[in-house]
Amino acid sequence: MRAVTWHGRADVRVDTVPDPVIQAPTDVIIEVTSSGICGSDLHLIEVMAPFMTVGDVMGHEPMGIVREVGAEVTEVKPGDRVVVPFNISCGTCWTCSQGLQSQCETTQNREQGFGASLFGYTKLYGHVPGGQAEYLRVPFGNTLPIKVPEGPADDRFVYLSDVLPTAWQAVQYAGIPKGGTVLVLGLGPIGDMAARIALHLGAGTVFAADVVPERLARARARGVTVIDSTKQDDVVQAVRDATSGRGPDAVIDAVGMEAHGSPLASIAQKATAVVPDAIMEKVMQVAGVDRLAALNTAIEAVRRGGTISLSGVYGGATDPLPLMRMFDKQIQLRMGQANVWRWVPDILPLLTDEDPLGVDGFATHHVPLADARDAYMNFREKKEGHVKVLLQP
Repeated sequence: MRAVTWHGRADVRVDTVPDPVIQAPTDVIIEVTSSGICGSDLHLIEVMAPFMTVGDVMGHEPMGIVREVGAEVTEVKPGDRVVVPFNISCGTCWTCSQGLQSQCETTQNREQGFGASLFGYTKLYGHVPGGQAEYLRVPFGNTLPIKVPEGPADDRFVYLSDVLPTAWQAVQYAGIPKGGTVLVLGLGPIGDMAARIALHLGAGTVFAADVVPERLARARARGVTVIDSTKQDDVVQAVRDATSGRGPDAVIDAVGMEAHGSPLASIAQKATAVVPDAIMEKVMQVAGVDRLAALNTAIEAVRRGGTISLSGVYGGATDPLPLMRMFDKQIQLRMGQANVWRWVPDILPLLTDEDPLGVDGFATHHVPLADARDAYMNFREKKEGHVKVLLQP
């Protein structure tokens, strides 16, 4: 089959790789019909490169049609249409029963000290082949795939794999009071969707900060109050001016380590291209390599007693935090990989209704799998309005 594979920093290719096969009686094989490119995928060709291996199949936002099932699979059958969550959870262990599928005890990567395995996402998270491919092996066929109705185009459901639950969790963790205010930092796919969800769930005012014109226009059209800047002073002043000097009730950081503003962290990230992987692996696990501009903006902007919700991914183990400032402001901080199945019952009814979140038009580009290399680079450089890209084998 054809698949998007990792070949180094800023180097993805579409190669021919072996077709996946049933390995356990609860496996299923799906024929992929759509698979998104995520901002987290860009980390794999940048700062997370030391944890990748040449030939790794990428992608963790797939959906498709079940083509083969293992002997013990009873909940799906060939021909069923399914979305595959990005985190691989058994659905039956203690953490899964607590709605913490991203910490699944069955697929935890204990040797690495990390949580549940992820599709297409480094050896830290299980080294599992991803879904930017023609076919995908999906374990836990009775509990992991999300069955969705026939009829609507893939765009209606594919975001259940990652974007929707990640954004939904970000809003839930933000704890925005009814009629309250929230600031979203970054209007990439997660920030954009989080802003939509916050408005849908009753936030009074949603502010969002970014500098990409196409992103700002999309958010403005949905009723978001946009701030055309990512500079801390500009953002903080804008939200304080609009909230009687206090700041918003909550801030959602949908940027993470992509943020600009830290020269030292930038140098550390670039070092992943020249320092041997074995050394950089250790550096990243014991040192801070993140650009903390967005998080620092969140800490400064949020009102006293407010909440910061982190959905943006950070990678450094010892990144310094201004704990005295956070303590003094009595800030609550919540974060973590999205627990996809925890939120599916809340989200799925919205996708079979009148599309209140605008998922049908959320993708800006639909690209053949064969053109994935260019799609990655265009998305990385934010060219030609690339906000959300779906690959279609």
